[in-house]
Amino acid sequence: MGTESIALEMEVNAAKEEQKAGKEVLSQEVDENEEEVSPVEQVRLIVPTTDDPTLPVWTFRMWVIGAFSCALLSFLNQFFSYRTEPLVISQITAQVAALPFGHFLAKVLPTTQYSIGSWKFSLNPGPFNIKEHVLISIFAQAGCAFGLGNAYAVGIVDIIKALYHRKISFLASWILIVTTQVLGYGWAGILRKFVVDPAHMWWPSSLVQVSLFQAMHQREKGRRMTRGKFFALAMTLSFLWYIVPGFLFQTAMCISLLCYAYPNSVTAQQIGSGFSGLGIASFTLDWSTIAGFLGSPLVTPFFAIVNLIVGFVIIVYIIFPISYWGLNLYNAKNFPFITSHLFTANGQSYNTTAIVNEKFELDMAGYKVQGPVYLSLFFALTYGLNFANVASTLTHCGFFYGKEIYGRIRASYKEKDDIHTRLMRKYEDIPSWWFLLLLAITVAVSLILCTVLKDQVQLPWWGLLFACALAFTFTLPIAVITATTNQTPGLNVITEYLMGLVYAGRPVANVCFKTYGYISMGQAISFLNDFKLGHYMKIPPRSMFIVQAIGTILAATINLAVGWWLLTTVKNICEPDLLPPDSPWQCPGDNVFFSASVIWGLVGPARIFGRSAYYGALNWFFLGGLLGPAIVWLLHKAFPKQKWILLINLPVLLGATAAMPPASSINYTSWAVMGTIFNYFIFRYRKRWWQRYNYVLSAALDAGVAFMAVFIHLAFTMEGREIDWWGNRGDDHCPLAANCPTAKGIHVDGCP
Repeated sequence: MGTESIALEMEVNAAKEEQKAGKEVLSQEVDENEEEVSPVEQVRLIVPTTDDPTLPVWTFRMWVIGAFSCALLSFLNQFFSYRTEPLVISQITAQVAALPFGHFLAKVLPTTQYSIGSWKFSLNPGPFNIKEHVLISIFAQAGCAFGLGNAYAVGIVDIIKALYHRKISFLASWILIVTTQVLGYGWAGILRKFVVDPAHMWWPSSLVQVSLFQAMHQREKGRRMTRGKFFALAMTLSFLWYIVPGFLFQTAMCISLLCYAYPNSVTAQQIGSGFSGLGIASFTLDWSTIAGFLGSPLVTPFFAIVNLIVGFVIIVYIIFPISYWGLNLYNAKNFPFITSHLFTANGQSYNTTAIVNEKFELDMAGYKVQGPVYLSLFFALTYGLNFANVASTLTHCGFFYGKEIYGRIRASYKEKDDIHTRLMRKYEDIPSWWFLLLLAITVAVSLILCTVLKDQVQLPWWGLLFACALAFTFTLPIAVITATTNQTPGLNVITEYLMGLVYAGRPVANVCFKTYGYISMGQAISFLNDFKLGHYMKIPPRSMFIVQAIGTILAATINLAVGWWLLTTVKNICEPDLLPPDSPWQCPGDNVFFSASVIWGLVGPARIFGRSAYYGALNWFFLGGLLGPAIVWLLHKAFPKQKWILLINLPVLLGATAAMPPASSINYTSWAVMGTIFNYFIFRYRKRWWQRYNYVLSAALDAGVAFMAVFIHLAFTMEGREIDWWGNRGDDHCPLAANCPTAKGIHVDGCP
């Protein structure tokens, strides 16, 4: 079960408790007028069955706040993507912050009505309403790349310019980023009648947003501490505090006690390092470390936290130590403990530039000199678990949700329109030619990129069409899975594996193919999810489409502009070996992306994961992932009274460490502690406080850190001002864990 669906379960349980007295009345209404309600209980409890079509949505306030939110979030998320501890500023931050701004503009803007021909409008058509708020949130969603933080394709520009030290033009970069973000919208619009209009396609994650919107638009009369005041206070405190871990005392990002106790022991530092080890006896005083890779723990339900941490503990604290210290699997001790960097057989850093020729392809002569690419054990296991996770997600959904999905698909064709679909009939639908035109333009521009500008992206025209066909084929079944189970299998590993097999030796072609295939499908799913939110909130479809399209193009353009600015102004950005240890510009995500481009694109999977290759046995993880859920399902059928068997969710367990690397153990442990405090103890014992302020606090913490980080960069980093003292030297003062192997006979500079 995904994070949002568990969040929904908590919302529904809360609603059931509050409406216990009226439950019998609700049941009678369902029986007496079945056509007026949704067939899904969660939807009946959360989504209102009324609509006010007179509420204005195309307002000056919506455009100003929405465009500003989109621009600000895209700037901040791109800025933070290069940081050693990146932070994704989610749309919840803008969603919460937009409310007081909307009410403020509703008070101060003039109510004068203007006329242009027959068109009449006012800058202030009345009170700030919930439909304006929803469209602002859709704008903001584009600003955070629908949860990814920034446009995925910017990573391609980053590795070309910063890590391969090659050239790509701004125009080619812009076309690549915009087309990969917009491409999926075309076929998503064509498919939406299958997965948005039907009542059985209920998209659990959208219900969390519906619940939050309703809570935020409830009146707060008679309260001293409104949500707006609480947000302002918490954001100010977060802003002021972040100057400590962000500038004055950067060691506060991760304090690893064992590294101070044993400064000369590699093993002790491997156990104690929060950034490069197991993180035993490590803690953080920095919100960006807590929320940097896994998102805010305050908006992640406790059950999801438990699932993730159980998987984390099994993989990181049981399987990995046994494999490393006990079995020395894949000569693990020849390489550093936890890293995404690439190595030679004797534990030295792999010289990637030596195996790239002038055509930006694999230089076989250089490759023979350098030898095969070797991975740290943890990085290799991560790929194996990723193989298993992709396979297990499909079979898990098939065995545990297959009958439900099939039943809902059949019902969606036979069922009558529910109340929400009938209410939406009042609004003009989007003509199909809008989507077809968007798809045709995007494909045409993409083909120009892959023909006229092919020397910059390497991707052949047939590779683009293959990626489009792959993404289109998977969009409908994965949309159905997401709409009914809230689990979204990704195509990232499959796409890079396939392209690596058929077009090896070209790293940029591989990552471009992966992005066109993986991200276009992901954008299509996000587009459909937002349309379901608009369906529940009764937003005119044409308004949704225009806001999504404009927001996506605006955000992608700002992402590229910010990335280009930092890539050309920060010396040695994204190159940890050339940066000082305390540099905030180490780009952990881009380094993983770079390593993947070498593994799958430059060298190719056949040489690394082929049948006779060194890591070939990891392909068995695909089979294990396919069979695992079937075994769990058979155990459940054999022992139906053992309810705990149903709690075994292999996609969640296998995917627990999907963010590692670049995420580290301190990110997981601190995230789990904070999530447990707020979503178990406070949710259980101070539920009213949690309902009013929990999401607001999360947004305020994100916003405060973001604004202070930008201030620090502009006021200090760009001016070359820094404080040189012990508290700012090194990440967590565990250099041996980050760089040193433990095998005898392997010598690395700076290691004992």
